[in-house]
Amino acid sequence: MDKIIKTINTYVSLTKLEIEYLKEAITKKVYQKNELIFSQGKISNEIYFVNEGCVRLFYNVDGKDKTAFFYTSSQYICAGESYTYNIPATENYQAMSPTELYVMTKPKIEQLLKKVPKMEIIARVATENELITCQKLIACFITKSPEERYVDLLETQGKLFQQVPQQYIASYLGVSPETLSRIKKRILDKSRS
Repeated sequence: MDKIIKTINTYVSLTKLEIEYLKEAITKKVYQKNELIFSQGKISNEIYFVNEGCVRLFYNVDGKDKTAFFYTSSQYICAGESYTYNIPATENYQAMSPTELYVMTKPKIEQLLKKVPKMEIIARVATENELITCQKLIACFITKSPEERYVDLLETQGKLFQQVPQQYIASYLGVSPETLSRIKKRILDKSRS
């Protein structure tokens, strides 16, 4: 649990007793490659922290998976609208590699907040980070070409290319797998010249 405690300590310092309360509130779950973690239609009552691995957020649109995001180490995951408003979720989460998550349920979080009120700061920071990520993603699709989005992804999250099948990366970039192959070839040709 060192990683989650270290992440929390960047925002607020916890005492030894508060760390013990946190440990009591968290359950570790391990998922195999391609295993579904959470599926649409369910009501979310959990928040996840990625300790190791990679998780794909996707939507089912007219029978096809559309990848929206990849979560990697030290990121929080929550089906926010479902969790907050107690309604069926529209998103799905899938492990892209062997993945270890720390899971907190809504009741455990509520108990933890009573014992450690400063944990509210973590909830706020996680929400703010998710909002900023969404804003960046929207801006990227509005202002950049697929090729520029590919280069950004390569520069900022290059490890994804070893963990995630190309079809999901293509979906995330909003292109077909064939278009992604052409983009990769153009980038490679540019780097050689």
